[in-house]
Amino acid sequence: MRLRILGPVDVYDETRGRRMTPNGIKQRALLATLVVRQGQTLSMDRLIEELWGDVPPGNATNALQAHVARLRRLLGTAGGAADIVTDAPGYQLRLGPHETDVDEFQRLSAQARELTADDPEQAVELFRRALGLWRGAAFEGCVTGSLLAGEAALLEEQRLTSVEGLFDAHLRTGRHGEIVGELEEMTAAHPLRERFYDQLMVALYRCGRQSEAIGAYDRARRNLLRELGVEPGPALRGRMQAVLAHSPSLLPGGRDQLTHEIDQLRNRMNSLVQQQEALIRMVSQMSAAVGLSA
Repeated sequence: MRLRILGPVDVYDETRGRRMTPNGIKQRALLATLVVRQGQTLSMDRLIEELWGDVPPGNATNALQAHVARLRRLLGTAGGAADIVTDAPGYQLRLGPHETDVDEFQRLSAQARELTADDPEQAVELFRRALGLWRGAAFEGCVTGSLLAGEAALLEEQRLTSVEGLFDAHLRTGRHGEIVGELEEMTAAHPLRERFYDQLMVALYRCGRQSEAIGAYDRARRNLLRELGVEPGPALRGRMQAVLAHSPSLLPGGRDQLTHEIDQLRNRMNSLVQQQEALIRMVSQMSAAVGLSA
């Protein structure tokens, strides 16, 4: 059994291929909230705030208890995929040996990043498997409060970072022609994300399409100036200079000081993402502790 939140929230029986979906937005939001804070006790007040915001119903406590009871029955039908335990003054989700789709996504992505330099072909396969777990936006259709909204934004950033990792691994394999179309789509969907333009420029250049690589840079520059009033960053400007100069660093296996600096920056960004995740978890735990003491 697997609890899935990378898309519509549901419980999936992998053995029988059976999908069980909680009834109603509130129940799906409740399950999603408990999943992202698995192993932590969330007070009833915090859960009520997450489900109903500043205008809870007059019988909010009873309504929450009813939703919890229904979810317990659903999880029991799913063969004990998880257990919602009462831990005064709230509830806690215990998964035991089971894994959520987020757990698997993060595990596969981490393995792929570790293999990118030495075995890019295997890294591509792992990144594809990780990204294939996404069936839509995180918590699709049931983001009701600030906790899920913040977590959805964090998960989306992790997804985009993994997409960038996938393209990096592809470029290392020399199969640049396979990803030009995907990169065009990503630059259109995320017009302010410079890394996708950088990768697109490299892929186009390697395909013998230098003028289109220059056009990709011009498109990035126009978007950044129009939306943010800023020029492209040093990494993308350096890539443009490399394209104009036909730098050997653009070829498969080629490296120069700029590439080294980009790798260092990317590693630093990954480290900052991990620190941000840890900080968010810590703040959540402190908030829960304050709720308990109150």
